[in-house]
Amino acid sequence: MISLTKLDTSPYFPDPSLALSEPNGLLAFGGDLSTRRLVRAYSQGIFPWYSHEEPIMWWSPNPRGILPLDNFYCSTKLAKLVRQQRYQVTVNMAFEQVIDACATIQRKGPGAGTWITHEMVAAYIKLHHAGHSHSVEVWDDKRLVGGLYGIASGGLFCGESMFHRLTDCSKLAMYYLVNILRAENSPFIDCQMQNPHLQSLGCIEVPRVQFLQYLQQLNQQTFSSNCWQKRILSHQQ
Repeated sequence: MISLTKLDTSPYFPDPSLALSEPNGLLAFGGDLSTRRLVRAYSQGIFPWYSHEEPIMWWSPNPRGILPLDNFYCSTKLAKLVRQQRYQVTVNMAFEQVIDACATIQRKGPGAGTWITHEMVAAYIKLHHAGHSHSVEVWDDKRLVGGLYGIASGGLFCGESMFHRLTDCSKLAMYYLVNILRAENSPFIDCQMQNPHLQSLGCIEVPRVQFLQYLQQLNQQTFSSNCWQKRILSHQQ
């Protein structure tokens, strides 16, 4: 018989080792998306993932998808795009626009609907205002054409979602994120679960127990005070 923890008003979670193997990583359900609970969740390698009209479900999959920064694949095409400086790239200049785009943009393929509910959008905007969630934006003139967002937990960036309206603009955002994190000596990006797109960028899978060991070390670190300041990373030619 499957036993699954129902969360109450406290922000505490069961040990990730108790997560189900099928569906992979499902650990608990219920609770809320308060900033306090979300901060605690990410510090323990747990994240919410559910659809509209479902209860909040909390996950810690095994294996875990991570993108080691030294493993990031910058294709010849992407490198050329970086050199051309065709777009402007910024940090934390339009977080709400980025998460809204990630939640609403049309995607191709089976199961392409969004999992980012209105409740999640509101919760991650609160996280952003509290200094925990951040975005990288790509602009064509004044039009937002790509970007990504995620959560900074200790010395780790936990990627949540990315989008593009013009070819390779989400990859361009990832390129600049990787450079930000390299400057901070952060070893990898938490991608949660591997997929073909992330794999093409260098994402690998590691056992959950190994990921949690890394996380325990990274929880003792912090990003520098200016790491996530609003700023322009690349000026458009």
